[in-house]
Amino acid sequence: MTREELLKEYVKCVGDTPYALRTYLETYDNTKSRYVPFVLFPEQETMIGDYEEYNDNIVLKYRQAGVSTATAAWISKKLQFASKDKPEKVLVLANKLDTAAEMANKIRGFIRQWPEWLSVGFDKDKNSQKHYKLTNGSEVKAVATSVDALRGYTPTILIFDEAAYIESGEDLWAACMASLATGGKVIVISTPNGFDHIYYEVFDHSVRNLNDFKISRLTWYRDPRFISDLCWVKTKDIVHYMLNRDEYDESHVLNKVDESNFNKLLEDGYKPFSTWFEEMSKKLKFDRRKISQELECAFLGSGDNVIPADTLDIIEKDVIEPIEKWVGNSVWIWKEPIEGHKYIMGIDVSRGDSEDSTGFSIIDFDDREQVVEYLGKIPPDLAADLAHKWATKYSCFVVIDITGGMGVATSRKMLELGYKDLYYDGIKTEEMWKFNPSEKTPGLNFNSKRAQIIQALEEQLRTGFKIRSRRLFNEFKTFVYINGRADHMKGHHDDLIMSIAMALYIAQNSFTQLKNSVRQTKAMLDAWSTDENKFRNTSQPVFSPTRASSQGLPPNSNDPKDYLWLLSGLK
Repeated sequence: MTREELLKEYVKCVGDTPYALRTYLETYDNTKSRYVPFVLFPEQETMIGDYEEYNDNIVLKYRQAGVSTATAAWISKKLQFASKDKPEKVLVLANKLDTAAEMANKIRGFIRQWPEWLSVGFDKDKNSQKHYKLTNGSEVKAVATSVDALRGYTPTILIFDEAAYIESGEDLWAACMASLATGGKVIVISTPNGFDHIYYEVFDHSVRNLNDFKISRLTWYRDPRFISDLCWVKTKDIVHYMLNRDEYDESHVLNKVDESNFNKLLEDGYKPFSTWFEEMSKKLKFDRRKISQELECAFLGSGDNVIPADTLDIIEKDVIEPIEKWVGNSVWIWKEPIEGHKYIMGIDVSRGDSEDSTGFSIIDFDDREQVVEYLGKIPPDLAADLAHKWATKYSCFVVIDITGGMGVATSRKMLELGYKDLYYDGIKTEEMWKFNPSEKTPGLNFNSKRAQIIQALEEQLRTGFKIRSRRLFNEFKTFVYINGRADHMKGHHDDLIMSIAMALYIAQNSFTQLKNSVRQTKAMLDAWSTDENKFRNTSQPVFSPTRASSQGLPPNSNDPKDYLWLLSGLK
């Protein structure tokens, strides 16, 4: 080529990375058993585009996705086209030095493929497998993960390879982010490995818009290498299909489906399947957990998860975006109050200045679904103001966690605001009509009933209660048994879980019991009706689930007619 042609080619390569890679680089294709031009398939091309547009990137990949190879090819181009006055410094971090060195060697191999007219080679004085330089001043360094790995080295590109398997934790991550404070790119790559403290947390925070990381998701059923015979199977369990194919007929299988319909099929309960998928499943010994993580890119907790993985799968299908968001994105609303429906609010209170947040959830007792949720850092008295507003709108029966004293201030403030439909712990159902609340602080000692509350939570979720919140669903994924006690994993939270768990406990153990007890209910109503004056002079009963008011007015807790719903459906 002439000098002018070389200049045009140089400019074209700089501006069009997919063109540069397929024109000058080759990669070994295992499916064809030969070297082929490096052609990015669509999801890889999108990923590379994200690398170039965003400084913070995280990649969710399946096994054999070719992400490390595509990333290495892109880095080799960055190194080759870097100027001497602005060289690239690449640091590859992995849990094992061999893993990091493998990525560095892939980069080295691609560097050697670029044409001679680029005039960039290796520096003879610094050229080892784990650390090498180029004649334009750029360099690549591979290290095992440790805080010391960053000492004296400020990368322009930081690669976390198989990040979910890095064990060093939060200190390493903090040190890495500090090293990029003045600029530079970070790329976090992995298949899922439970709820680790680097990869999952970065991914989860990105989903919730709590960081600036751009997510690149790669799916095996969009990889042209593995889908020559792609089909979609109507099944909840793809392993069951593979092992019991004779139980399925043609009506369960769809062939030649347009890619634009893939997401809809997933929503409708179909699973993608191909020969490649079956071969990979065999290598994983049809282990459902490994298949879910390594092929389907699912984040799964340990076997100690309070909510089992199969229940979580069912729950997630009911998660939807709220119809409204209030108070700086902290209050999420899925459904307006419905006249005649009964609502319960659970409140978990924090100090307002700690790592924990205050959360409250409102559930619809009749439709068995979550309708409102709040999550934020506010002091207990302001939590009462906010809870009072939404409890009034939905005419909620309210239960407040007063364990440790944080909720006491909220509870008392709710009384000061005139809200009376409050749960009182330790009052017998049959005596609630004559209970005087002035003698006791309303609320629930969560720890005293922790096992029962968690049991009610698990049972309600398993039997079809609808969770709407993505925030709450994410908390469920890291809610585990620690030394036999249900609690959040280190670095995670359970504020929303506690709030809705209390509401579901009351729904199961108070509302339902009352509704199903004909004798007890009639006795209560008889007592109220035969001595109305005495009833009106008696303070609010402990249980007073009333109808939602379309006018948003506080319920009239002294009117016996408000309790007639208890007789609905009773003969």
